[in-house]
Amino acid sequence: MSTVTIEPLVGHSLRRSPKLYLNPKITPHFSLNYSRKPLSGNVTLRFRPRRITFALRASSTDAAVIETSEQSDVVLTETFSVKRPERAEGKIAIRLDKGKDEENWHLSVGCSVPGKWILHWGVHYAGDAGSSEWDQPPPEMRPSGSIAIKDYAIETPLKGSSTILEGEKFQEVKIDIRSTWSIAAINFVLKDEETGVWYQHRGRDFKIPLIDYLEDDANIVGVKKGSGIWPGPLGQLSNILLKPEAAPSKGEASSNDGSSVKSKRLEGFYEVHTIVKETLVDNTVSVSVKHCPETKKNILYIDTDLPGNVVLHWGVCKDDAKTWELPTMPYPAETVVFKNKALRTLLQRKEGGNGSSGLFTLDGGLSGFVFVVKLDENTWLNCKGNDFYIPLSGGIYQSSTKHLEETKQDEESNSSEILNRAPEEKQAGSVFTDEIIKEIRNLVTDISSEKSRKTKSKETQENILQEIEKLAAEAYSIFRSSIPTIPENVVSEAEVSQPDVKVSSGTGSGFEILCQGFNWESHKSGRWYVELHEKATELSSLGFSVIWLPPPTDSVSPEGYMPRDLYNLNSRYGSFDELKVTVKKFHEVGIKVLGDVVLNHRCASERNQNGIWNIFGGRLNWDDRAVVADDPHFQGRGNKSSGDNFHAAPNIDHSQEFVRKDIKEWLHWLREEIGYDGWRLDFVRGFWGGYVKDYLDSTEPYFAVGEYWDSLSYTYGEMDHNQDAHRQRIVDWINATNGTAGAFDVTTKGILHSAIERCEYWRLSDQKGKPPGVVGWWPSRAVTFIENHDTGSTQGHWRFPGGKEMQGYAYILTHPGTPSVFFDHIFSGYRSEIGTLMSLRKRNKINCRSMVKITKAERDVYAAVVDDKLAVKIGPGHYEPPSGDQRWSLAAEGNNYKVWESS
Repeated sequence: MSTVTIEPLVGHSLRRSPKLYLNPKITPHFSLNYSRKPLSGNVTLRFRPRRITFALRASSTDAAVIETSEQSDVVLTETFSVKRPERAEGKIAIRLDKGKDEENWHLSVGCSVPGKWILHWGVHYAGDAGSSEWDQPPPEMRPSGSIAIKDYAIETPLKGSSTILEGEKFQEVKIDIRSTWSIAAINFVLKDEETGVWYQHRGRDFKIPLIDYLEDDANIVGVKKGSGIWPGPLGQLSNILLKPEAAPSKGEASSNDGSSVKSKRLEGFYEVHTIVKETLVDNTVSVSVKHCPETKKNILYIDTDLPGNVVLHWGVCKDDAKTWELPTMPYPAETVVFKNKALRTLLQRKEGGNGSSGLFTLDGGLSGFVFVVKLDENTWLNCKGNDFYIPLSGGIYQSSTKHLEETKQDEESNSSEILNRAPEEKQAGSVFTDEIIKEIRNLVTDISSEKSRKTKSKETQENILQEIEKLAAEAYSIFRSSIPTIPENVVSEAEVSQPDVKVSSGTGSGFEILCQGFNWESHKSGRWYVELHEKATELSSLGFSVIWLPPPTDSVSPEGYMPRDLYNLNSRYGSFDELKVTVKKFHEVGIKVLGDVVLNHRCASERNQNGIWNIFGGRLNWDDRAVVADDPHFQGRGNKSSGDNFHAAPNIDHSQEFVRKDIKEWLHWLREEIGYDGWRLDFVRGFWGGYVKDYLDSTEPYFAVGEYWDSLSYTYGEMDHNQDAHRQRIVDWINATNGTAGAFDVTTKGILHSAIERCEYWRLSDQKGKPPGVVGWWPSRAVTFIENHDTGSTQGHWRFPGGKEMQGYAYILTHPGTPSVFFDHIFSGYRSEIGTLMSLRKRNKINCRSMVKITKAERDVYAAVVDDKLAVKIGPGHYEPPSGDQRWSLAAEGNNYKVWESS
């Protein structure tokens, strides 16, 4: 949850994530694939035998050159078009100057990198605590040529300027500001119209403060130069709530009660930030193959106009399997052996320096020559995601089906089977089932005991959890197999009725597909429940079985995550009655409904004698005894917090008996009065999972999921391959609830980010060959997702790589765990593709405990087989399902993903 809106890039989620490189010496890692257009239009193939003479020079390495000028047939000539990344470095300059008096100021934003630049900007008005940080400025503040973007932003083109800094000429836009407009801050990002890329500051919007802001909000510019607050009425502004930069961790928001705000005059500043713009430049790589009948050797001549040092990473293939192998020695000059799997040859610069070339002599009888091009440690070029492949024994061009081994990692990611292997033999019978249940209870008691928490290692606890998971899967299989299949024509009316199956774990049946039924802006319509009511039948037809609705209570923030009077269900989303009618409609179409409940914190209605907001109103009129003692802002008289504090509102002390009693009564009321079937639990990092168990045991939800969100592990800004510590914290919370609730698999989302954005698909297999997120350890409790109202929508705290969302959905909708689909993606251009994947999941009965076998996890491709029913691959690399007894048919495909169905 959040209390404010930070990034209003709605409508641009298909863009590539913008990057602002503040240190020009640190450049991003580039993947091997830069052929973004189909090669069919960029490859010249000529197979006419003709006579040609190569000018071959003597070399110290005999194998590289045949010292002859005899004429021989050229059997193949190919020209490949490649895209090379090129970086243009420049400056973003920001200046705030005083005008004719203290009431008038001028803000100028300039960029020195050539291009067609747009300033996408908005303002945050003073006193708008808890609402959107992006609003449209007054009309008289907008420079000429500005265009309004919906109701929250303005786009203004940068124009040529006389400003010159260190010899660089700038494009610039100037904005006039008056203090009478009561503007607290100006937010902006730069947009390059030519490439569609957005440039931000440290991954977030630039923010120009015109009043005092929190010091740890690291996307602020200008504060070090002395920006203060406006004179006059704006000096009284207080209680501005901001989201800190520590995203994706959400528990570190801070508040300002106004006591430290001191009036001081606004001071001008001037700041310059380095910016690196990436573009793709067209180049070519040409290959000619000559066969010498006398020597029975093949001579390859490679020519390219790529600049700089060009290294060919290459090998040979001896059969149609196209497996990389080393040729026989000796090798060409400037060649080194890489991991006994490939060779690297530095091509020779041409005279004049315009490109490079190389000559390679190979034995006859080889099937093909395979290579990729290495420009530097971070930039590789290949052929549509595959290796370049030159046939030596035939005359037809084709792409290699065996991809380059991961060459930039010291550790190789080997494909292997992962967990969730069901028992090979299933047994039925109530006695055996009872024994399984007894064993599960013993294991749960073992891992939950205080003694166990102190003495057992994490590896031991993980093994116990895996055993529980296997036993649960076995028990479920027994239950399924014990139901007899009876022909319809022999079923009597009396036999139709069956006893109800009670689901008491809070994790549903295992076959759920969850829909998040709102985004960060949904409250603005004022009739969101009515709009969802109209979409209920449509969502049911797509295959959703559970929908997560927004927080229903009266709230200080319109989004609902700062609850105040818990029994007042008239919110910005609609009225109490509209909510009841909408829930009833979803039940009619077969969809369960989750209520979003905020139990960690609650906003007070009154101040105490010291002026602190910690006296609550409404039916639950608690006092400061309900607030934890170690919350520094709200002077609670309860016990110390059992989790992390959320600093924007009083943190509730769940150790108090009266608090737990009231919360359980409220949750029961929501179930009975509204009809909620389960819960989405907000910010569960803030209090012990044992209290959650108490609430769930009392209310017996059909499904429950907690939001345990904190930062993944990074080293020097680079995401670590091993994220066991991160997923362990989530698993520890689930275990604290005694497994009564699942949790959002934040680990899997983060790893998918890096794998897809950086073309590092090896990340999707952990060191043991299992899925690297919570879904690899406790899949029945993992709720997988790629986007939600915090990470995407107009907040964009942690937006999924733009234009690649369907790769994420191809992963979570085919794998175990319970997948959650974001509302914005359902009602977008992705709807048809998402619907197809959901149909495949349901038709093949893929569930939260399905078995996965990872068959490939390499640099540019990840592939897995699920339940021996579906095969899936994501990434630009090549993959085909294993042949054998099974026959596979392509069932779904899109941008860099494919899914096959076993027939």
